[in-house]
Amino acid sequence: MNIFRFFRSLKTATKGLRYIFVHEQNFRIQVFAFMLVCVCIVVFPLRVYEVIVLFLVSILVLVLEILNTVLETFVDIIKPRLAYQVAVVKDMMAAMVLVASFGALVTGSIILLPYIFEIVAK
Repeated sequence: MNIFRFFRSLKTATKGLRYIFVHEQNFRIQVFAFMLVCVCIVVFPLRVYEVIVLFLVSILVLVLEILNTVLETFVDIIKPRLAYQVAVVKDMMAAMVLVASFGALVTGSIILLPYIFEIVAK
């Protein structure tokens, strides 16, 4: 394994993350939500499987948002020829992220609300 190639790939990936973070408001919101989840993981005495589930659903939402951004950017290149189809594809990609976000919200609520209620009840 070439260590220089690895670091070059890491630099390229970091540039991509930085681009998405700067240009995509939804991604910034989702990163903020992920940071809140991380705070909850530190604050509450969660079981290991709860931490794993919270990380998995959070990362899923972030990855799908990145995929959505990538595909939207690519589809914008071919937009002039296929305007209607492009709109449908973009709507479906947005729906994909919405469903994942809703699932993550429900999952996070199921895991975290009992801990929150316990603190509030004290």
